[in-house]
Amino acid sequence: MARRKKPELLVPAGSLEVLRTAVIFGADAVYIGGEAFGLRAKARNFSMEEMAEGIAFAHAHGVKVYVTANILAHNNDLDGAAAYFEELKEMKPEPCDGLILSDPGMYAIVKEIWPQAEIHISTQANNTNYQTFLFWWKLGAKRVVAARELSLQEIRGIRERIPQEMEMECFVHGAMCISYSGRCLLSNYFTGRDANQGACTHPCRWKYAVVEESRPGEYLPVYENERGTFLFNSKDLCMIEHIPELVEAGIDSLKIEGRMKTALYVATVARTYRKAIDDYFTSEEVYAAHMDWYRAEIAKCTHRQFSTGFYFGKPAQEAQIYDSSTYVNEYTYLGMIQEVAMEGGLSWCPKERLARFEQRNKFSVGDTIEIMRPDGENRLAVVEAMYDEEGEAVESCPHARQTLWVKLSEEAEQCDLLRQKSEAK
Repeated sequence: MARRKKPELLVPAGSLEVLRTAVIFGADAVYIGGEAFGLRAKARNFSMEEMAEGIAFAHAHGVKVYVTANILAHNNDLDGAAAYFEELKEMKPEPCDGLILSDPGMYAIVKEIWPQAEIHISTQANNTNYQTFLFWWKLGAKRVVAARELSLQEIRGIRERIPQEMEMECFVHGAMCISYSGRCLLSNYFTGRDANQGACTHPCRWKYAVVEESRPGEYLPVYENERGTFLFNSKDLCMIEHIPELVEAGIDSLKIEGRMKTALYVATVARTYRKAIDDYFTSEEVYAAHMDWYRAEIAKCTHRQFSTGFYFGKPAQEAQIYDSSTYVNEYTYLGMIQEVAMEGGLSWCPKERLARFEQRNKFSVGDTIEIMRPDGENRLAVVEAMYDEEGEAVESCPHARQTLWVKLSEEAEQCDLLRQKSEAK
């Protein structure tokens, strides 16, 4: 059987900085949220001005942008939604490439206001069978995001029964939700913050105990070890080792979770999946030969323990984390190189090659850091000198978002990302 087409790599962005990072580090498309109607209220999200700037940047690099408006809307959301979609439609210099929706009412508003808009149906709509896909296709949706509870066998079954030109998108990396397709009421019940309105407090990560009906107030911990148990705390999804199966299942878009993640996370995951997909389409042998690199790199981003979710059947107890709700976090994000001044480029330091960046976390002269390049290369470098914007030498950078010039023992280029192994601090 002929190999299927190369899937789109779809990467999240919660801010303009992260969007640029996703584009530079290998995304084919990014998905973002505006200041309303998306399901990540705690993300920084995009103002209309930032959205326009981000779309222009992405399009200049041949990358698509999809905007999420996938809340489950209430009556008082609808008038504002109509105005919002009208504004998106008229965005200059050009609108986004598609809208991600889950609510039929929101869908109806878009079809009335912006009938030519490309619409993708969010996983929040519980898309678990081919008839659901066909339902949305007949209404005019171009793409449906499969529920995360589907196996590869079920995905192949859907692909065989829907039109070839209809697109299927599936999550392949990131946090898993304990609730079916993200339909969770725990946050609303405990805190009054509605997960289906974008305000989830992630109570699935909290520690719980059991209370027996006839013994009110007597809490019975469910011990996995002396630290207790986190009953609903699922491992993160990671399918980096299964690109061939995802491609052969006929998935059109491989989606990374995480609109609240950092630029370092997005750069690491985007670059690793970009290389894995490209390597597989070079040859299966090249893909297999680089597997150790994929595993090592994907582990450098903030994550919980990894699993393959529902792709190979219903997860058993090993898919849960019972002793902790914390992340593995081995690297610290320092910043991205914005400009490189060659020798003679700066009047106050004419003999040095310096790189300018906006600092995100503290580090010091003498530290060993890592230069992370979009092409997949990593370079260890020693910080030989550091200067503020006035050219004054400094020994460290304690102030977040401070603009600095840095001299490194290895050459860094514009758009390289700087990170530091956490234990090095």
